[in-house]
Amino acid sequence: MSTLNKTFPILLMLIFQLFSCKSLNEERTKPNIILILADDLGYGELGCYGQQIIQTPNIDKLSQEGMKFTQFYTGSPVCAPARCVLLTGKHTGHAYIRGNDEWRERGEVWDYAKAVEDPNLEGQRPIPAGTVTIEKILQEEGYQTACIGKWGLGGPLTKGIPNLQGFDFFYGYNCQRQAHTYYPLHLWKNQEKVWLENELVIPGTKLDEDADTLDSESYKKFTQTYYAPDLMLEEALNFIEQNKEQPFFLYYATPIPHAPLQAPEDLVAKYQQILGDEEPYTGDAGYFPNRTPHATYAAMIEYLDQQAGKIVMKLKELNIDKNTIIFFTSDNGPTFNGGTDSPFFNSAGPFKSERGWGKASLHEGGIRVPLIASWPGVINPGTNSDFLGVFYDVLPTLCDVAESTIPENSDGISFLPTLLGDKQIEVHEFLYWEFPAYGGQQAVRIGKWKGLRENILDGNMDIQLFNLEMDIQELQDVSNENPDIVMRIGEIMKTEHTPSEIERFRMERLGDNPDNIQ
Repeated sequence: MSTLNKTFPILLMLIFQLFSCKSLNEERTKPNIILILADDLGYGELGCYGQQIIQTPNIDKLSQEGMKFTQFYTGSPVCAPARCVLLTGKHTGHAYIRGNDEWRERGEVWDYAKAVEDPNLEGQRPIPAGTVTIEKILQEEGYQTACIGKWGLGGPLTKGIPNLQGFDFFYGYNCQRQAHTYYPLHLWKNQEKVWLENELVIPGTKLDEDADTLDSESYKKFTQTYYAPDLMLEEALNFIEQNKEQPFFLYYATPIPHAPLQAPEDLVAKYQQILGDEEPYTGDAGYFPNRTPHATYAAMIEYLDQQAGKIVMKLKELNIDKNTIIFFTSDNGPTFNGGTDSPFFNSAGPFKSERGWGKASLHEGGIRVPLIASWPGVINPGTNSDFLGVFYDVLPTLCDVAESTIPENSDGISFLPTLLGDKQIEVHEFLYWEFPAYGGQQAVRIGKWKGLRENILDGNMDIQLFNLEMDIQELQDVSNENPDIVMRIGEIMKTEHTPSEIERFRMERLGDNPDNIQ
C-alpha cells in the first residue's frame, strides 16, 4: 500500500476535525448577555455619574472600559411596570402591566406572615402566558436564560412565573412585598420554595417600646443570618460557571438599594467612619428602623458595586469576558421612604429627587436612569453617548446582538449601532410614558422638550412643558409660549395610549371605560 493511500484517511480526518472545530467556534460566537438591573438606584448614585460620597469603583470601571449613556430612561417610575416594559419591549401605553398591582382580590396579600405560608397570596398580577419576552426570544436562539433577584410579574402559582416566561432558571424573590426584607424566611428556586433559617420580622416592625434609639443593640433583631443578596450572587456565579461553554443570558434583577436599610456590617462601619455620627431612623416612613441610615444606604450601594465586580471577575477567570456584553441600569429613580435620604446623597444627580420628583413620578428624577454597557474589544472604552433611549429599546437591541428577528409590535428601536460606534440611523421621534397611580400621569419627550400631565385621576388634562436644555429640573412651565409643541405632545398622548385590559390601570379621563376595552 502506497504512502499516499496510508495517509489519505488521516488527512481526511484532520480536515473533518478542522471544519468541525470551525463549526463549533462559529456556533459559539453569539455573545453572552448580562443585564444587571438595580432597584431604585438614582441617576446620581454612581461615581461615574457624579456621586461624591458613595464609592462604586467596579461599576465606574465598567464605564471607563465601555459606554456611559446620559439620556437613557426607564419604562416606568416604579418596579413592576418598569420590568414589564424592559422584558416585553412595549411602552406603558401598550404594556399589560402599567403600575404596581398587588392583586388584592386574592385575599390578605399585605399580611406578610400569611403570604409567607400561602403562595396564593404571594406575588403580583401575572403577565399572560403568551407574552413575547426577550428571554423567550433568546431561548429560541439557543441561549440558556436565568432570572436571579426580584421578579414581580406573576405569583408563584400563575402562568407569570419566570420559568413559564422564558427563563430556564430562577432564583430569588417572586414577590415585591416579600422583598421588603433582605432577611426573608424563604426564596424561590425555580418552582421550589427554599426555606432560610431567618426569624420572622415583619416589615414595618418598630423598635421595642423601651428601646434606646441611640444604642445599636436596639436594632439587632433587624439583622438575621442569611442575607438574600449574598445567596443571589452565589447563584449568579454558579449559573455563569455552568454555562461557560454556551451562550447565556443572565438577568440579574438585584433588589438593592430598595428599602429596607440592611447591609453588611463591615461596609456600614466604613461609612460610619466617613460620615460620622448621625440621627437614627426609627421607622416612621416604613420598613425597618436603622441606627445609621446614611451609612447603611451607602453601604448597600457599595455592596452592589462589589457584586458587579465579582461577576466581571468570574467572566475573566473563565476567559469569557471578551465574549460577554454587560448592561447595568436601574428600574427607576431614587425613593423617598424607608429612611433613605435622596437629597443628602444628591441621588438624582442634576434632577430633583424629593418626594413627587423621584420614584413614582414622571419627572426626570423618577425616570432618567444610568445605563452602562461594556463589551471588551467591541465597545470603544471611555465613550459617552447622548442617544435618547428607553427601556423598551432593550428588547430590539438584544435581538440584534443575538442576530434574532425583532418583533413587529415592539415600541423600541435597536441601539446596537451606537454600541458599535456606528451611525445611529434609526432614532426616536418621541418617547412616551403613562402611569395610572400617584394621581395619574403621562409624559412625552421630543428632543429638548418634555411634556408632563399630572393628576389625571382628578380630571386634570393640562400639559406642562419644559425645555430640558434650559431647565433640567423642570421648574419653569413654558407651555403658554409654545402652544404648537403642546398640541403635538397632546396628540401623542392620545394616540399612544390604549385602554388597559386591567381595570386598576385605566384612567377614565383618557376615555377608558368598559365600552372601549378590547
